[in-house]
Amino acid sequence: MVQFVPMNWKRMLAYVTGSVDEELLARNEYLVTENRILRNQIQGRIRLTDPERISLASVAKRLGRKGLQEVAQIVRPETILAWHRRLIAKKFDGSKNRSPGKGGSTSDKIEELILQLARENRTWGYRRIAGALSNLGHEVSHQTVANILNRHDIGPAPERGRTMSWGEFIRSHLEVLAAVDFFTVEVWTAGGLMTFYVLSCMRVASRQVCIAGITTSPDQRWMEQMARNISFADTGFLNGCRYLLHDRDANFCNAFTGILEAVGIKAVKLPARSPNLNANLERWHRSVKEECLSKMILFGEASLRRVLSNYLLHFHGERNHQGKGNVILFPRPEDRIGESTGQIQTRERLGGLLKFYY
Repeated sequence: MVQFVPMNWKRMLAYVTGSVDEELLARNEYLVTENRILRNQIQGRIRLTDPERISLASVAKRLGRKGLQEVAQIVRPETILAWHRRLIAKKFDGSKNRSPGKGGSTSDKIEELILQLARENRTWGYRRIAGALSNLGHEVSHQTVANILNRHDIGPAPERGRTMSWGEFIRSHLEVLAAVDFFTVEVWTAGGLMTFYVLSCMRVASRQVCIAGITTSPDQRWMEQMARNISFADTGFLNGCRYLLHDRDANFCNAFTGILEAVGIKAVKLPARSPNLNANLERWHRSVKEECLSKMILFGEASLRRVLSNYLLHFHGERNHQGKGNVILFPRPEDRIGESTGQIQTRERLGGLLKFYY
């Protein structure tokens, strides 16, 4: 007769639970390691959508701060927990249940319109925005406008009116805004390979470029003379401009900016490490190097000046510019731009390096 031995359920349960825990720990360790490797291969900031933030925040709340510190790789634990608190605040935000008028709750389309009006008109208060919406057929209370702007961390009109982004500054002063900067070129001379500094200016609205000067030693005296040349009344390249953007290069000294400001041109120094704020002139530097200078070996300053002069003619009158609607900046009437009749001609510069069909 077979004798049954009583089963120790507690011991079996502990064994099964321990095995499951070990497997879960191993899986988690693998996922954390894999996530860390993938994160190290991603350059720059990761952009998350609102649903992705909600998913992370929901799981993060169950883990807690200590657990997050062990596994969070994409964002900091403090950021995830802040998202969670914001979701809670949004859930109990009474503004969603308030009626903006006859239409009931504020639609996403109207909310985007409120944000657009506030960002494009920094001096407009809540009632002014509500009035503008009324002009467009949307009846929204000023309190609803306030709640929406607060939810998106946009302050009231007095605070918004005192601040201006660089993008807004550039757009609002485009017609009277110019930019200046250096780029360098290596040139063979009798003394060997020399570095030449090229000072170029651009009128931002039209993209017109001027080579202000070329030198191997941009000292203070040379910079002062360049400032006089480009700001000379009636004939200077900056005639009619009110602002000149420049970076923090030490060559843009007080003597240089002082001469400009004496004739009404304010020198605006860009923040550190922000080439995107002078993007149009930076793009000119890239174009002249990639399309011309990097494909040539230059002998002497005269050679450099000839090459730059030819490229400027091509840049202004023969090259299409995508940033300006893919058109030629200053077309010549005799080139008959846009006409489809007649024989196609080709104009070559620098031995065929630069070509133009007309």
